[in-house]
Amino acid sequence: MRICVAATPKVAIPTLEYLRLSHHELISVITQPDRPSGRGLKNRESEVSQWAKQNEIICLKPQGEQETLAALADSDLLLTIGYGVILPSSVFSSPQHGSINLHFSLLPRWRGAAPVQRAIEAGDPVSGVTVFALDEGMDTGPIYVEKRFALDADITSDELLSELAELGVEAVAETLDLIEKGVRPHPQSSGGATRALKISKSEAHIDWNQSAEVISQKIRAFTSNPGAWTNFRGSSLKIFTPTISDFLLPPGELLLKEKKLYIGTATFALEIGVVQPSGKALMPASSWVNGVRLDSGERLG
Repeated sequence: MRICVAATPKVAIPTLEYLRLSHHELISVITQPDRPSGRGLKNRESEVSQWAKQNEIICLKPQGEQETLAALADSDLLLTIGYGVILPSSVFSSPQHGSINLHFSLLPRWRGAAPVQRAIEAGDPVSGVTVFALDEGMDTGPIYVEKRFALDADITSDELLSELAELGVEAVAETLDLIEKGVRPHPQSSGGATRALKISKSEAHIDWNQSAEVISQKIRAFTSNPGAWTNFRGSSLKIFTPTISDFLLPPGELLLKEKKLYIGTATFALEIGVVQPSGKALMPASSWVNGVRLDSGERLG
């Protein structure tokens, strides 16, 4: 089949690599227009755009419905992966075989923008990928293929996205085979549906009065975007790599013990391996503590 892929983030790259080397023809890639990014707010192309340039694949950055329709004119199928644009039915129904989406959850659980982060935040024991046919709803289309992935207790969103990006290659390959054989997708159930809303910076603020388990899930879910954060001496401090200890500290209280940093919660203290002070790079928590010289009983807020 002649396939066009609409994608923006790097999680799409394993599937793009598969398509580039497969018997299918990857005719073009559609991605978001260049956006201002970084401290200098210089226009930067998406990671998918960079990949397309390196591999000499046609890369289009349409703005609006008509430009998108023109980009799909010669395609048999559109595959979307984190494209970041809600496509109208006139667009997703225009290719001969319509359009499919690679979604990073087991639908109908976690429909929406941040399925990986919400699964870890909720403490789900399993996640996975779903390939479904696009319809007018939000991740509600009929399903071709689902693949499950068991979650380790300490997995972060960055790690899970990487794992699911690779698992997605298998799901897409199987789906394309089904489409070529004329197999139709099965309707998606609405039972147990949940919404994976986009994450705001404010909700990534850590409440140390919650349990160690809940805080650990939040820290791992929001690594590295936007990053779980707290306040220390009037500035923000991002927190990474939590491990639940077996002793108690008052919520938010800092303790350096045997060269390890611990922070109190409503239950057990959390051992923290890495932090990021405002305006600085990631650093070992022990190095940060050595630099700030903690006062006895000092707390985060």
